[in-house]
Amino acid sequence: MEDINIAIKGFLDIEVPPDLDLFAEIDTLKKERNAIVLAHYYQEPDIQDVADYIGDSLGLAQEAAKTTADCIVFAGVHFMAETAKILNPDKKVLLPDLRAGCSLADSAPAAEFRAFRQKYPNHLVISYINCSAEVKALSDIICTSSNAQKIVESVPRDQGIIFAPDRNLGAYLIKRTGRDMVLWNGTCMVHEIFSLEKIMKLKVRHPEAKLIAHPECEEAVLREADYIGSTTGLLKFTQTDPGREFIVATETGILHQMQLASPDKTFIPAPPTNNCACNDCPHMKLNTLEKLYLCMKYEKPELVMDPVIREAARRPIERMLEISAR
Repeated sequence: MEDINIAIKGFLDIEVPPDLDLFAEIDTLKKERNAIVLAHYYQEPDIQDVADYIGDSLGLAQEAAKTTADCIVFAGVHFMAETAKILNPDKKVLLPDLRAGCSLADSAPAAEFRAFRQKYPNHLVISYINCSAEVKALSDIICTSSNAQKIVESVPRDQGIIFAPDRNLGAYLIKRTGRDMVLWNGTCMVHEIFSLEKIMKLKVRHPEAKLIAHPECEEAVLREADYIGSTTGLLKFTQTDPGREFIVATETGILHQMQLASPDKTFIPAPPTNNCACNDCPHMKLNTLEKLYLCMKYEKPELVMDPVIREAARRPIERMLEISAR
């Protein structure tokens, strides 16, 4: 991947027998490898069902930091597996498909971000966890959508802040905190293309439905939302709110957990501006149960990071975990 000094060990692309019980095989491999499978909410339902822990970026980082497993299998995207490796330099970290990148992370190339930061020498840099290890290494504190407001508010009000790379989350935080932050101009390909026009038509057809949205969405969508929150926040809201119908403006993978937690409620994916009825992250969906099985069986592909970048990126992540624990 561009701007990431990382070496990759090869992966054997082998056909998986169609009659193989992948759930049983993965369970056996977990025991044999002393491995833990961490999965993001945006993964396909089968992967969520076989995972040892399912969460958003904050929960996954916290779980990666405390695991005693020898091998971490990260069913997510590249920057998430990097975070696990940064926090566990002596453990083996595997990612089922190395092409599982992130449009938001790609929107902040390290060299360009370094030059941007140099324009504001007295500013502290808070970077959203959806960025490369090199950008993390250029940051002072990392945040997730779950703890971003708390992180920003932990900084003295007279301290200038650069917030990167998501401009929509940054703009939302400016409104929430009253801080005048300098924003990097990056976006998430999933959250920036929700169609407000189509959402409003859905609300006409479902007048009782509440619109819930991730803060990476564009401001026009957030203005209409009944609730704005992180992926975990959205899930919890649907569990506690008395509403029976929800239009969900984030990646569709979370609907699996919402339906499991509240089987008597209706969850409608918010439509994007293209011709699709829902909005999937093509990077997240590159991981499959078959790839997860092969990854664990052959212990490839493995992330091997430059130790200098890894150590520099570790400090702002640990700062985030420290502030989050307060």
